[in-house]
Amino acid sequence: MKTHAIQIGQQHRELQIVNVGEVSVALLNLLGDAALTEAAAEALHAAMPDDIDAFVTPEVKAVPLAHAISYRTGIPYVVARKTEKPYMVNVVKKTVVSITTGEPQNLVIDGSDLDKIRGKKVAIIDDVVSTGGTLNGLQELLEEVGGTVIAILVVFTEGDRRDDVIALGHLPLFPKEAGV
Repeated sequence: MKTHAIQIGQQHRELQIVNVGEVSVALLNLLGDAALTEAAAEALHAAMPDDIDAFVTPEVKAVPLAHAISYRTGIPYVVARKTEKPYMVNVVKKTVVSITTGEPQNLVIDGSDLDKIRGKKVAIIDDVVSTGGTLNGLQELLEEVGGTVIAILVVFTEGDRRDDVIALGHLPLFPKEAGV
């Protein structure tokens, strides 16, 4: 198994390199890794701007990170779900394509969460941004509902480096055959 080493605070991990279509990626998975999530939350909290009113995160892998930063700051967060749930009212949604899924998927915000976003300065929290498909779709969705995105907080950029995000580090893309 090929891996790529990362370090966040005192937390060291060997990320497995996996194929995701035409390339392979070092797979960051915060789900179930409380120590790494907390280290990332602490570092991103220290790097974020002061005037954020709300956080928005895409479902699923960045949710624990958004929760940890929200807990530290007292700033509420909203999850952009991947599917519309029966209990949701007046949803707003956008279809995006992510490098990890390679398939169209929805970003859905429950209408009951819109007051946390509308007229607010919002920071997007995500684990990794690569092609920007999810990020761009989420930014457009937030602007459509009246939020102003003032920061994008991610653990890592991937592929091309980006100047439009606050990131703790960068992950390279690997040739397809580099994976398992």
